[in-house]
Amino acid sequence: MDRNRTIRTASLISIVGNAVLSLAKILIGLMAGSLSVVGDGIDSMTDIFISVITLMVSKIIARPPDKEHPYGHHRAETIATSILSFIMFFIGGQLVMSVIDKIMNHDTFEMPEVAAVYVTIFSIVGKLILAWSQYALGKKSGSAMLIANGKNMQNDVITSVGVLVGLGCVFYFNMPVIDRFLAVLIGGWIMFSAVKIFMGTITELMEGEVNPELYNKIFEIVKDSDGVGNPHRVRITKLGVLYAIDMDVEVDGECKVCEAHDLVMALEDRIRSQIPNVYDIVVHIEPLGLHDNHEKNECYGLTEENITK
Repeated sequence: MDRNRTIRTASLISIVGNAVLSLAKILIGLMAGSLSVVGDGIDSMTDIFISVITLMVSKIIARPPDKEHPYGHHRAETIATSILSFIMFFIGGQLVMSVIDKIMNHDTFEMPEVAAVYVTIFSIVGKLILAWSQYALGKKSGSAMLIANGKNMQNDVITSVGVLVGLGCVFYFNMPVIDRFLAVLIGGWIMFSAVKIFMGTITELMEGEVNPELYNKIFEIVKDSDGVGNPHRVRITKLGVLYAIDMDVEVDGECKVCEAHDLVMALEDRIRSQIPNVYDIVVHIEPLGLHDNHEKNECYGLTEENITK
């Protein structure tokens, strides 16, 4: 499977699909006099920006490591995801302020036309198809960016359903002001989604890994390996979809260097075979029992004892 090709394909699908839905909702929303539908169209426009940046990032992460980036360029995906969240937050905020300004200035509230209902139904169907495609291709390629985009489109479906319900209330109660308040809620939802996506990137940017099962799996693999033991100072760094693993293990102090090397190479092979997407593994060898003395200047890392604390 060509991961980058999958990401590019998903991006192109998203760009074309969202361009059609966004233009339809914005144009028909303006002609029908529905700010909530226009807001829904603006939300879809953010998905176009997301997909364009995703397409650009797919080319960056395909570059091989170099002297400036010895770990490769995979984290560009995480950086792009965080940038996208800022774009979404800004657009949502602009929508909220614009509608509130209209409400505060007592602009004339006119009843929207029924075309706003039809384009919203069209949007719901289209967004369901797009959300499924992005999430499926994201899982296939292991792209957090595509999965985040798919979840964002799922939120768009909820938003469009809310718009549809709101329009029903507008026509039923003959209260066009409901459409304005609904537009404010849509802008707030866009901002909330942006914050949620951004929070998901913080762990990786801070060199963290929140999945304890990954650490537990490494401890189990070491336990089942001959000649090595006491895994400690284990640290996992995420590079996009890939993992870089550092750890210390102990071997018999009388063991020859070449023998210890073979034991560690066998351990690394087992880790790679049982844990997907391992980019690199660095194992530091210590004589058996040395860790009990706590090496000077030893940095923090996880063990079986503190992983559960």
